[in-house]
Amino acid sequence: MAAKKRQELVEVFGLLLADMAHKWRRVLDQRLKPKGLSQATWRTIYYVQLAGTGILQKDLAIAIGIEGPSLVRLLDSLENDGLLMRRPSPNDRRGKIILLTPEGESKYQEFRDIADAVRKELLHGISGENLGACLDVLTQIGGNADRIGPGGKDG
Repeated sequence: MAAKKRQELVEVFGLLLADMAHKWRRVLDQRLKPKGLSQATWRTIYYVQLAGTGILQKDLAIAIGIEGPSLVRLLDSLENDGLLMRRPSPNDRRGKIILLTPEGESKYQEFRDIADAVRKELLHGISGENLGACLDVLTQIGGNADRIGPGGKDG
């Protein structure tokens, strides 16, 4: 009986996980849209900020999961809006380093404030113990995916 129950959980888990990610992103996008932040915009700003001292354009493309030409158009738009700047890489003469401008830093802080509020609302009523267990499970799934996916030792 326990094996059957586990199989039912396994079958619904992936769908539920994908559905929750979609719902989370939808709520966040709804809150960010009035601030002029689309999903592509906020994710780009987030990853540039996360890099701290700048990120190579090719590494940013990998981080946000888009192809080079699409990223170039997005970066052109964000640069025209004064949110980021591109500088030659000191270590790769063909590479460009992407950095946030002071206005981009301000936009990042707006994003963080809204994301913090969304997180608080969506995680309301979930105990620290349950949240910790969920994070453990997601971390293990991520490790398994890295191991068996492209670039992993089994992939």
